[in-house]
Amino acid sequence: MTRDVLARLLADGNGVLRCEPAWVARDFLPPGRRLGLPEDAYDVGDRGAICERWLASTTRADNRVGPEDEGLSHLVGDHGERILLRDAVAADPVALLGEEYAATHPGGLGRLAKIFDYGYRLPYHVHPPQDLARLVGCNAKDESYHFLPGVELGAHPETFFGVHPWIAEQRAHETLLPYLVDWDSDLILRHARAELQVPGEGFHVPSGVLHAPGTALTLELQEDSDVLAMFQALNAGTIISKDLLFKDVRDEDREREGERFPLRFVDWDVNGDPWFYENRHLSPRPVAGVAGDGEEAWVFYNTSRYAGKRLVLPPGGTHRLREPGVYSVFAWSGTGTWAGHEVRGGEPGLDELVVTHDVATRDHEVVNTGSEDLVVFTFFGPDLHTAAPAIEVRGR
Repeated sequence: MTRDVLARLLADGNGVLRCEPAWVARDFLPPGRRLGLPEDAYDVGDRGAICERWLASTTRADNRVGPEDEGLSHLVGDHGERILLRDAVAADPVALLGEEYAATHPGGLGRLAKIFDYGYRLPYHVHPPQDLARLVGCNAKDESYHFLPGVELGAHPETFFGVHPWIAEQRAHETLLPYLVDWDSDLILRHARAELQVPGEGFHVPSGVLHAPGTALTLELQEDSDVLAMFQALNAGTIISKDLLFKDVRDEDREREGERFPLRFVDWDVNGDPWFYENRHLSPRPVAGVAGDGEEAWVFYNTSRYAGKRLVLPPGGTHRLREPGVYSVFAWSGTGTWAGHEVRGGEPGLDELVVTHDVATRDHEVVNTGSEDLVVFTFFGPDLHTAAPAIEVRGR
């Protein structure tokens, strides 16, 4: 049945699929209320509050309570059709990904884009690397940020990253252990360094890097995973459940090593890199060989695990694209058409598309039909964009 519905959606959309918004609640922080929802729609009872929107997502949000499809995007048609994007990829991966990519990437799209919107800084936490995430049947979670322009930055527009270099240099890894054992404060942050969140810029954060993201409205691109270990007990005036420290730790590992085990998740060399900012900061980089009136820039790069671009197209402009494979689209502002489909920034339900392999790999047009710049972000999965740049590593 899913395959039949998908075939109709692909036929009606000429290979382009529309997504409805996927809202995600979290229960450990207040929302920033900048996602464009009505004021009374953010608070959702035991689930907490709507703090995130996931984009073209095939990843389920790993929340304590919530609906079975939380975080999963639905594809919708003009005649009431509605199926999960995850189910569509599973039912006919070749139709979405192309034959070659589907064969080499059986995990599907392999990336997750989202907007996160918090009223307080996120707690200091880490995502386990692949060898340790695999122990609980999950993927690692490398991630990158782009701070969206034109909105309030919030009360804490800075992100804490890593640890002070001496902790790595002296291999003083147990410096953090008492905070995990006592679980009663936010003083663990005194061992980290803060970087300002600048709109239009961002950071690349590999798995194993401790971080506490600030309150800027953030567009994130990451691996398709929701694993973490929380390292900060007190946040926004509340003690977080210590269960989140052990969220992705096996029972036998917790029993054997207790609070020491999550320290295994930390890549101490990267966390203590004195050149962390220079080696992880993402400023937009122009895309070479663009065709048309728009300006394309890489905003998510420095990794083969995903990639992402920003297109700015002036009023009346036309831009031509040809990409190496399937990708998704998120319109941030302005109005236009994308491969013949209407897009409107700021209007959930009209701002999100999936462009399947067959359309992506041949010439298709973007047109600005409005009176302001059309600003759109595009997201690609692992190994698709070999042209994405890399930061030249300093200090090693």
